[in-house]
Amino acid sequence: MTADSNASPSGPLSQLPLEHLSEALISSAHLACNVKKIRDLIGKERKIMGVVKANAYGHDAPYIAGCLEKLGVSDFGVANIDEALQLRQTKAICDNSRILAFCSPLDSHIPFYLRHNVTMTVTDFRTMHAAAAAAKAANRLLNVHVKVDTGMGRLGLPPEKAMELLSSIEENDHLQLEGVYTHFAQSTLSDDFTRRQTDCFRHLCSEFEHRFRRSVIKHAAGSGAIICQKNAHLDMVRPGIMLYGYPPDSTTTIGPELRPVMQFQAKIIFIKEVAPGTSISYNRTWIAPEKRTIATISAGYADGYHRRLSNRSSVTINGRSYPQAGTVTMDQTMVDLGNASRAAVGDTAVLFGWDGPSAADLADMAGTISYELLCAVSARVTRVFI
Repeated sequence: MTADSNASPSGPLSQLPLEHLSEALISSAHLACNVKKIRDLIGKERKIMGVVKANAYGHDAPYIAGCLEKLGVSDFGVANIDEALQLRQTKAICDNSRILAFCSPLDSHIPFYLRHNVTMTVTDFRTMHAAAAAAKAANRLLNVHVKVDTGMGRLGLPPEKAMELLSSIEENDHLQLEGVYTHFAQSTLSDDFTRRQTDCFRHLCSEFEHRFRRSVIKHAAGSGAIICQKNAHLDMVRPGIMLYGYPPDSTTTIGPELRPVMQFQAKIIFIKEVAPGTSISYNRTWIAPEKRTIATISAGYADGYHRRLSNRSSVTINGRSYPQAGTVTMDQTMVDLGNASRAAVGDTAVLFGWDGPSAADLADMAGTISYELLCAVSARVTRVFI
């Protein structure tokens, strides 16, 4: 088991204990199992783009990208140029592995795409002209993918205007069109809207390839479409939440279960007995109905344990589930141990992960999605790679 650099400080800080108050265990074995499940769904002939944006959904992007590359993944998706530069500068992946930044860039960002071999998303003519000018000035060829808006309504031109954009890029001497992609608005539903998105995108790509007599990389399927829209697998898929062990929503199932890649856990730092009628935490939202033993755990909402879980969730200590008690605070969370627990200061409480509740279950309790809980695990929680 190894931890990242912030776990072993140098100099005077080296006297700090190695035991972490809170940590996120990151399992490379579980990641490998999830990649295999994705590969089983899409077949051997299609590429996998590992989506490692938002610090790999909180899992540590350089580490996850390095693991994925060892599993045969050589395409990576990030949100923006800053995230792409992190992968390049940390040497997390080989220089010839491809990084696509999904965000439409500011003009001032374009030189960094050229300098660091990052593929740029082109969403409109203005961005195309800025990209072509920057590439010409640098006397270099800029690799691009065009984002087409088939119904998500976020980035890109609609299909009826995208053909002109694709043609203009194809005819430009300083831009290399590598791929075309779109994004589904409701990928787990096999309804008319989703089918129209798929059909429009496939027709556009077919028209382009017929006109210019060459193929481009076509991709549309994120996690939901990988599971539910086989017709949208195309040349490459973009798994995100599936990589990290969860389906895209609570209604979607995927045969053999995915395995959570992160386990979020923290130490018990204080235990006390309270009398009946004792209130716990802010606003006195929990009152002891009888004598109780209360444990204080060293993680709160600043660490990523959602405040909306107050009085709704449970944690696992020594293999046993205990209800959370009172309002979750910034740095600590309280747990009702009842009257018969053998838990002690220094024991580990699993907030979510393979040995405790799942992030998906907690997300339902908090009225959100597993993506948000994973991304919310903050930088002060030490990542421990296992």
